[in-house]
Amino acid sequence: MFLMFESFKNDFYRNFVKNDRYIYLVKGLGVTLKVTFFALIVGLVIGILIATIRSTHDTTHTTKYRGPMHHFLQILLSIGNFLCNIYLTVIRGTPSTVQLMIIYFVIFGSVSIDKSIVAICAFGINSGAYVAEIIRGGIMSIDKGQFEAGRSLGFGYISTMRYIIIPQAFKNVLPALGNEMIVLLKETSIAGYIALEDLTMGANIIRGQTYSAFMPLFAAAFIYLAIVMLLSTGVKKLENNSRANER
Repeated sequence: MFLMFESFKNDFYRNFVKNDRYIYLVKGLGVTLKVTFFALIVGLVIGILIATIRSTHDTTHTTKYRGPMHHFLQILLSIGNFLCNIYLTVIRGTPSTVQLMIIYFVIFGSVSIDKSIVAICAFGINSGAYVAEIIRGGIMSIDKGQFEAGRSLGFGYISTMRYIIIPQAFKNVLPALGNEMIVLLKETSIAGYIALEDLTMGANIIRGQTYSAFMPLFAAAFIYLAIVMLLSTGVKKLENNSRANER
C-alpha cells in the first residue's frame, strides 16, 4: 500500500507539479469554457431565428388571414424555410469534426485568425441546428389560443412571439436546452483538430511530455464531469424555479 501511494505521489508530481504542467489544464479549461459560452450564444441566436422562420412558415400556411401582404410574405417565408431546411440537413448530416476542419482549413484557410473564434463559429453553427429544432418544437407545443390572446392585446405577430410565445416555449424546452449545452461542452473536446489548446489538448500535451496517459487524461475527464454536474444542477434549479413561478 505504501509503495502504491509513493508511486501515485510521484506520478502526480511528474504530471502536474513538475515544470508547472498543471498550467496546461488551467489554461485549457479557460479556453474550453470560453468557446462553450460564446458558441452557446451563437447557437441560441441561430436557433431562435431559424425556429421562428420555420414555425412562422407553418403557422401562416394555416392562418385564416389573407391580407394584401400575405402572398408576398408567404413567398419570403417559403424561401427562408427552404434555406433553413438545407442548413439543418447539412449541419445535422455531417460530423462536427469535419465541419470544424472545413471552417478552419477551407473557409479561413487563407487568413490569419484566432483559433478560438473559428471554434466558436464552428460549434455555434453546429449547435444552432439542434437548438433550432428544440425551440421550434417548443413553439409548436404552445396552444394556438396564445396567438389569439396576443392579438386581442394589440400585439403584432413579432411582439406576440417575443413577449408571449417564446418565453413559454423556453420553459417547455429548458431540459432539452440544458442537455444541448452539456453536449456542446463535451463536443468542444475535438478542438484539438485545429491545434486549439483546450482542456483535452492540455491533457494531451502533458501526456506527450511525461509519456504517462493515466493521470492527465483522467484529470481532464474529472474536470469535464465536475462541470457537467454543475450545469445539470443549475438547469435543475432553473426548472424548479420556472415551475414555482407557474404556480
